[in-house]
Amino acid sequence: MGMRVDLVAAPSRYPRTPLILLLILALIPTVALAALLVWSDEQADIHEAARTDTEPEESPSQPPPAVGEPAPVLATGLFSYRRASQEISDFTDRDRLAESVDPIYGYINDQSCVAVSVDGLPVTAQNGDKPVIPASTQKLLIAAVALETLGDDYRFSTIVATPTPVDGVVEGDIYLIGGGDPNLVSDDYPIEDDPHPAFNTTSLDRLADAIVGSGITTIRGSVVGDGSRYDDEFFIASWGDDVVFVDGGPYDALLVNDSRTLGRSSRQSDPNEAAAREFARLLGNRGVSVSNAWTSGLADPSVPIVGSIDSEPLSAVVAEMLTTSDNNTAEMLLKEVGFVDSGEGTVAAGLNVVDRTLRSWGVPMEGVRLVDGSGLSTDNRLTCAALLAVLQRSGGGALRAALPVAGRTGTLDDEFTESPMEGRLIAKTGTLDNLPADSDPPAVKALAGYLGATNGSTIEFVIIQTGPDITSDGKYQALWLALGDRLDSYPDGPGTNGLGPR
Repeated sequence: MGMRVDLVAAPSRYPRTPLILLLILALIPTVALAALLVWSDEQADIHEAARTDTEPEESPSQPPPAVGEPAPVLATGLFSYRRASQEISDFTDRDRLAESVDPIYGYINDQSCVAVSVDGLPVTAQNGDKPVIPASTQKLLIAAVALETLGDDYRFSTIVATPTPVDGVVEGDIYLIGGGDPNLVSDDYPIEDDPHPAFNTTSLDRLADAIVGSGITTIRGSVVGDGSRYDDEFFIASWGDDVVFVDGGPYDALLVNDSRTLGRSSRQSDPNEAAAREFARLLGNRGVSVSNAWTSGLADPSVPIVGSIDSEPLSAVVAEMLTTSDNNTAEMLLKEVGFVDSGEGTVAAGLNVVDRTLRSWGVPMEGVRLVDGSGLSTDNRLTCAALLAVLQRSGGGALRAALPVAGRTGTLDDEFTESPMEGRLIAKTGTLDNLPADSDPPAVKALAGYLGATNGSTIEFVIIQTGPDITSDGKYQALWLALGDRLDSYPDGPGTNGLGPR
């Protein structure tokens, strides 16, 4: 039998010294922490003793809970609605405002609409998406888009160009060239006789003074009015016969006194010729003779410029337009935004800019149809929702500052007098008297603007009424006053003091 041999190594012995050293190293942090704890306790005792010697000990506002008793709990739960008191208060205020306004809807027919918001948040609406005839509230859209695309400080320039004079004599025509300024006036023209006189105007007399200042005494030619910056559409085809040359038109890039001349009772059919006639009169008043009267036409680009005048900034032009409901200004602004955008001073080019801009703002455009800038056409369609969206976006800028004030200025100077709205409500009016009363489309009365609330919020509102005789005082004024009173009730909910944590 063979023998099995197991090879087993002799047991090894490890040295004990390294193990002992490891144990000592492990104990060092423990000992150090214990020493630090003792030292910190001693320092705390010293600090407490020093504080007690120098300051009286304040008694706690609440005694600490006894051993075994539960700690006190918050009176208002961490997730209680009271910890969002401002949001709850605002929501309640808006809800109460809606409840206050809603009864008015019984007086709103199917072809009218109302919409109200507070600080851009919707409150209530009736037929808000219904396309209706906006009348002059449409000017709010034109104003907002012009301010956005052209800028508050944009100005319109009117220039005069003449051949070089020799011994004060000009051989040939001189040119008055329009730059779209809607507020050009002669200083002696009686605009104060207008129902709502224009303001923030530009004096044409300054250009006549520039001619005299250049040494010109005689013009052996004509004064030519050039409004070629815009097309030759002097009014909108869909305007009624009782509107054209009465409420709006004729207008072009050269417009003086709304196409009126001193000594004539009606508007002249060609605004460029009318402007040239007025300019020739102003020159005659200054001793400058004009051999061949006045006409309209295109300026010779080779003739040098001898003078120019700039309008007030666009923000001031818009203020004049919205306060007096200036129809010609609205139409000219529409063409100007088109000209600056595409080089085409046309209604179509301007409306393209308006549509594109409103859509970029997120304005709901379903059912919206615009055919002019002033709102004089009964073919226009606008919704209260769209108009309210424009007001919400423009509430803090030049548009809001440009609106007439209730009981004080412009088309609101005789509205809301002796009411809480006087001096506070600011809005654009809209009126279309479409007679007879049973005509189709019907008459329109509209109001759209803002009311500052007592808590600092801004209420945005739109009301557009259509129907027989709606423009008579007894119908629209009662509803306007009722709406104003209800808007003035905001805020009417519990304040944040009653909803806050306790």
